[in-house]
Amino acid sequence: MVTKGQKINDRYEIIKSIGEGGMANVYLAYDTILDRNVAIKVLRGDLANDEKFVRRFQREALSASSLSHPNIVAMYDVGEDDGLYYIVMEYVEGKTLKQLLKKRGSLTLSEAIDIMLQLTDGMAHAHDSYIVHRDLKPQNIMIEDDGQIKITDFGIAMALNSTQLTQTNSVMGSVHYLPPEQAAGKGTTIKSDIYSMGIIFYELLTGELPFKGDSAVEIALKQMKEPLPDVHKLNNDIPQSIENIILKSTAKNPKNRYDDAKSMHNDLLTALNDDRINEEPYVYPYPENEVDETTKIMKPISEDDEEGIATPITDEKTKKSNKLIIALSIIAGVIIIALISVFFIIPALTAESDVEVPDVSGMTVRRATNELEDAGLKVNSEVEEVSSDEVKEDRVVRTDPRSGRTVKEGTEVTLYVSTGVETHTLENYVNMDVGEARNLLEDMGLTVTIEEIEPDSTTCSVIGQNLVISQSLDEGSEVASGDTITLTVLQDITFPDWYLKTEAEVTSWANNACVTVTTEYQDTTDANMAGKVITQSRPNGSTVRSNDSVTITIGRLVESNNDEEPPVEEDSNNENNNSNSNQPSTQEE
Repeated sequence: MVTKGQKINDRYEIIKSIGEGGMANVYLAYDTILDRNVAIKVLRGDLANDEKFVRRFQREALSASSLSHPNIVAMYDVGEDDGLYYIVMEYVEGKTLKQLLKKRGSLTLSEAIDIMLQLTDGMAHAHDSYIVHRDLKPQNIMIEDDGQIKITDFGIAMALNSTQLTQTNSVMGSVHYLPPEQAAGKGTTIKSDIYSMGIIFYELLTGELPFKGDSAVEIALKQMKEPLPDVHKLNNDIPQSIENIILKSTAKNPKNRYDDAKSMHNDLLTALNDDRINEEPYVYPYPENEVDETTKIMKPISEDDEEGIATPITDEKTKKSNKLIIALSIIAGVIIIALISVFFIIPALTAESDVEVPDVSGMTVRRATNELEDAGLKVNSEVEEVSSDEVKEDRVVRTDPRSGRTVKEGTEVTLYVSTGVETHTLENYVNMDVGEARNLLEDMGLTVTIEEIEPDSTTCSVIGQNLVISQSLDEGSEVASGDTITLTVLQDITFPDWYLKTEAEVTSWANNACVTVTTEYQDTTDANMAGKVITQSRPNGSTVRSNDSVTITIGRLVESNNDEEPPVEEDSNNENNNSNSNQPSTQEE
């Protein structure tokens, strides 16, 4: 048992347990050599003595070690220490995608596409290395705070070019994301991962799992037999191009899926382009119920042959043996015919034929009902009402399942009928943040224009606050999608260059701009600077807001003092005279 503080391989110090799985437990550990936190996966003690599980665990390390991609958890080290088999991996701080879905319910379209682009890019890299994950699910996808995802747990990954395969008849991985071929016990390919990614995409957009049941067997049977529930029943805003990606990736028949993860990635990149968003529904090129009819015929082995004993056979024995063989052959033939009838002929005769849902948009309910029933479909007696800018009131907008979809004869179709253009009653958006008001109005389908005006003394209370001053349509007005409304806001205030301008000019501007001006004075002998702005506290071109305070310095003229006499320098003659006067007079002597 691994405990806190324990050192594995005298290097990785266990900090705490962060997860438990069917094959291994995961711990947060500290790498004492490289001074970093790591995640270390340790094979469960009860499996460490199982040679099969040990080989599988080691194969995980080998498969994952060849992968280097920003959306795949990096593997640093693998080894064994005193009977503990371990793998050291990159430690990812964040939550699993499953935890995020439990908290949020569903994600926005842009969030879901971003996650799927990362997921398909990472899996394309794995598939290029001939590695199939085989257990893709939100629980095995970490998402960091910046939105980057990391695919974890290639614990049952399989190298396609490896001769050492896992048991193909074992149903592994989470049954909710299990591809039909894997649920049926057949081998897996890269297209199995594509199916799982399609189910994940469905869950990201709807917050729901497409197939539910009371047991794993019930869910697996639904994966194999039932069509994917219509995504629009849970999220009607999903574009057709996005639904097509889900349909193509979750096809029952692998032939109808993407050839590889890169193809799915490229399809996601262009799904919201204008020329694709309303594309035709995806139609499967191959039958969804196509099965592998390959039958292996085994040569019967007698007991004697099996034991390697050569037994003499008399003619009588030969005759009896021949009669027995004939009788057994007849019985076997009858059984084979019965089995073929049960599994192929009878279902083929009783199976409902496929029907393409006709396009009845724009028709009256009565006419649409007739069209659908003529096509062999049932029509739900209760219609759903939706607003529409393009379809007249009381006309069909769309159907569920949508037109162009191939369904079984007798499938029930629900009509969505137009209630006309949806109208809204405007509120008062004055003094509301212009961004918030714009979002509210655009959500109503309105076209919003923003008009900027220069501030004046009447708009001081909203200067610089990015608020709506007025709206072109009054509160209480009835508007419909496509109508236009103008919101008026103030322009930003730019502080001018006041150098050598008068105090009166600055004061007049400040009154209109709602800026408080503080005036200071500085003495100057330059008459040109008198009464003019010498300096300003804000640089010209800077932005000021309502009630900001700025300081200007005005020049104040002072006269120069010319009454003071400059100091007079005594010339050398005077100095000589003075010096001479200090000497005694010879005449007086």
